[in-house]
Amino acid sequence: MSLINDRLDFSTVADVFLIHGSMQSPAFQDGRLAGALALNDLSAEAWLDELCATFGIEQPRDPESAEVLLGWRRQALDALAAADLNYEPLLPDDLFSLAERAQGLKDWTLGFLELVQTVDSETRNAWSANLREALDDLQTLASIEVDLDDSSENENDLFALTEHARMAAMLLYTEQHPGQPQVEEANAPTQ
Repeated sequence: MSLINDRLDFSTVADVFLIHGSMQSPAFQDGRLAGALALNDLSAEAWLDELCATFGIEQPRDPESAEVLLGWRRQALDALAAADLNYEPLLPDDLFSLAERAQGLKDWTLGFLELVQTVDSETRNAWSANLREALDDLQTLASIEVDLDDSSENENDLFALTEHARMAAMLLYTEQHPGQPQVEEANAPTQ
């Protein structure tokens, strides 16, 4: 398994998709994963079932693939619940062109919003103004132009947009899971 800094990377997950005959980018499913973990505490079994349905199979073709797919869920859940707020969407990295990375962010956003849009209005109205604004901004992000030239300005813009998506996911998680993570107490002195 290819891990960078103990993190499962985009290419490793994409390889598992290819092994299962899927040409879909994992970014879309990662957006759905972040939304599902934030909203519903998606179980490992339900996650594997969802991916298998996406691949059109009953189960992963080998234990190594299942390990990557389940590790992906665990990594996302651990990061969303961590006090250090280190969640990162699973997106194409610097080995990909800026246009491919922008497409990955757009795909992630579409997957995330697909789940968020299923939330009933009562729950949605209980969300903070900051969360509702962040989700509205993601609606705009879902229609970004992805045919970007490689330039430092576009690189900086894409970084800022990715950061916005990341923060929206963490904000949704923290509002749906009061007290988790306990960011206020993370740096507090112990008694």
